[in-house]
Amino acid sequence: MLAQYVYPSKFGLFRIIRHGRQWRVLHEEQEIGRHDTAEAALIATRMAYPQARLPGELDQWRYIPELALAHSRVSSEGTRWSLAG
Repeated sequence: MLAQYVYPSKFGLFRIIRHGRQWRVLHEEQEIGRHDTAEAALIATRMAYPQARLPGELDQWRYIPELALAHSRVSSEGTRWSLAG
């Protein structure tokens, strides 16, 4: 997954994800649109979900850079922990 903006709301998790040259918008796990810029994605999402009260500026969303996502992945070896007791 690439760089993304994330905002949790009462209506679920919203994400704006860079996907190649476009930005995908997801509400929970469902894609709700693709846009040329992150700002256009934000505007369209706010218009589609006014009840979610999403912030109007991307700097108010949590930004997760691509590099951070790459380092947060856990290998299949790392998920085989033995339980104590």
